Amino acid sequence: MSVAAAFFYLFACVLVASAFMVIASRNPIHSVLFLILCFVNAAGLFILIGAEFLALILVVVYVGAVAVLFLFVVMMLDVDFVELRQGFLQYLPIGALVGMIFLAELVLVAGTWVAGPTVASVPQIAQAGTAALTNTQMLGRVLYTEYVYFFEAAGMVLLVAMIGAIVLTLRHKPNVKRQNISDQVARTAKTAIDVVKVKPGQGI
Repeated sequence: MSVAAAFFYLFACVLVASAFMVIASRNPIHSVLFLILCFVNAAGLFILIGAEFLALILVVVYVGAVAVLFLFVVMMLDVDFVELRQGFLQYLPIGALVGMIFLAELVLVAGTWVAGPTVASVPQIAQAGTAALTNTQMLGRVLYTEYVYFFEAAGMVLLVAMIGAIVLTLRHKPNVKRQNISDQVARTAKTAIDVVKVKPGQGI
């Protein structure tokens, strides 16, 4: 067994084990830590296949920003996880159905996938005198030309997911003064200030 194969099996085994622990851990803090371990091992697999840019992006963006942000949000928010798990059983049939559909799709994809003779070759966009480009430059050319619409669609999906996460986690505390933008815009000079006449020797 070569050194590359040994590292592949090492990264792959740790990745699968940590991915299982993400969904099996009862403590959400431990789940996030196992998720970070998943990202690191996935970055190692990317480096083995020569995609060093994807590996660095996975570590810098997901581990350095997203996963750490999840960790701080879980630690700082006062979330009652016991209350969230109370309605778990009533959604179990729907979750099992969705899981079976995903499993069937994965089996169909794995059973019908065939590697074409040109899969490992240079992409079509890079064959016209661009063989000296780096991995990052090649990825940028393919991503922002052939797949630019899919890239923008993925950005919109992430934007909607971010807005949804903010709406779900936003909690208005009682007895807290907040701005009312419509009242501020509609105010006039008469309602902007209150003139109080104080008699001599008396306070407000």
